[in-house]
Amino acid sequence: MIAASVVSAAAMMALGILSLAFLFTVYRVVTGPTLPDRILALDMLVAIAIGFIAVIAIKTGFMLYIDIAISLGLVGFLATVAFARFIITQGQSSSSKQPLSDQGGKGESLGGRTRKHGKRRKGGR
Repeated sequence: MIAASVVSAAAMMALGILSLAFLFTVYRVVTGPTLPDRILALDMLVAIAIGFIAVIAIKTGFMLYIDIAISLGLVGFLATVAFARFIITQGQSSSSKQPLSDQGGKGESLGGRTRKHGKRRKGGR
């Protein structure tokens, strides 16, 4: 009987701590100064959600919640990898664009080609 009350008190304390961590992490998602900070905060939200699910599973004794937590962890990992690939491709596309002064000519940039004279081509391109 005393063991059940200790587990119940620990579960309530864990839910309180996880709630506080959830609020701080949501604040970081909203105010994160950079995109990688926001992605890390979203990954942390997944970890906190897994913690909530685990505590609820222990408190209720319904162990199917553990399987749900594992699958949420896999989905969270895949989302983090997808966001990381997005950041990498975004960084490569912005670094491939060079300003006009670095191209060595006075022409306009046309996606890798340079037009020497300021004339427009027919067809609006």
